[in-house]
Amino acid sequence: MNDTTDARREPLPLRALDAATQGLNVAGSALILALMALVGLDVAGRNLFGAPISGVPELVSLSIVAIVFLQIPQALRAGRMTRSEGVLSVLHRRAPRAARALETLFDLAGAAVVGAIVWATWPLFTRALERGEFVGAVGDFTAPTWPVKGIIVLGGTMLILQFLARIARRYAA
Repeated sequence: MNDTTDARREPLPLRALDAATQGLNVAGSALILALMALVGLDVAGRNLFGAPISGVPELVSLSIVAIVFLQIPQALRAGRMTRSEGVLSVLHRRAPRAARALETLFDLAGAAVVGAIVWATWPLFTRALERGEFVGAVGDFTAPTWPVKGIIVLGGTMLILQFLARIARRYAA
């Protein structure tokens, strides 16, 4: 059976989660391309005309955080997160149930840590939205911070859901 057939047999909520996760990943990739173009234009403007684009450093610093939280749920889904599998591979051969339990414990711990990040970021997001917080210098360049804080909340929530989906998939098999 191939991956396409397996994917069609998964429950609709898992397929929807994967589609949404892939959408965030694509948005993160588009942001990377936009950032590359912006930095290229800034360097060209600086070197050719002595006129850099205002706010590029601020946009780059905000965008890096946004890119991470847009793309990390898909990295987890695709199995591209850094981890050591030495103990797990031995456990899978000798005690498969213990290996599954340990992986589940790791996924629950990951979900809890990310949950704490989302929980701590939510008030920062709402405050930034209500108060109109920004980075930059008034009169030169300003950018609101709430979109990035919202992306942290959204991407973190999707990452939690992907941790939980890994557990569901593990025990559905």
